[in-house]
Amino acid sequence: MASELLKVSHTAGVTNSESVLLNGVNGHTYTILSILICETAGAAETFDLYIDDGGGGTDYEIYSDQALAANATFEHTTKFVIEDEDHLCAATASSANVDIIVSYLDQTR
Repeated sequence: MASELLKVSHTAGVTNSESVLLNGVNGHTYTILSILICETAGAAETFDLYIDDGGGGTDYEIYSDQALAANATFEHTTKFVIEDEDHLCAATASSANVDIIVSYLDQTR
């Protein structure tokens, strides 16, 4: 039976290795509603936000080397969709401490 649920993903301490923010599951469509990215260590950073297509290692950049000021919050509010085993991922350019919150609609088919 199909369902629609509003959900949130919290990821603390994102750094320069890939962090999976949303790990897609077969039979689901995810509408990303907003993404909040907050630098918490007091040092300016850059970050990448991208979709890993099917979790297979082919990345599609949403933001590449996007600047994030010290103690600042970046807000992405343009909606987009990922489906099935796609992963929504993030990483910073250097060792960092960044928190990310993703609000999304999870629809099963």
